[in-house]
Amino acid sequence: MASIHPVILCGGAGARLWPASGPQKPKPFLNLTGEVSLLQQTALRLAAVADARRPILVVAAGHK
Repeated sequence: MASIHPVILCGGAGARLWPASGPQKPKPFLNLTGEVSLLQQTALRLAAVADARRPILVVAAGHK
């Protein structure tokens, strides 16, 4: 069986949830539904996936 190579798209202009989000803190970096950010929740879900490799994060240069 082949490994899964997850890619997480993360970032954006931060306009949809303004003023909670913004260019320096877009939605994936916010704690909206719990103790950790939406990005962290996604990474935790991936940890439970069998044969998943470490995720590749696609972010803006400023969020690196």
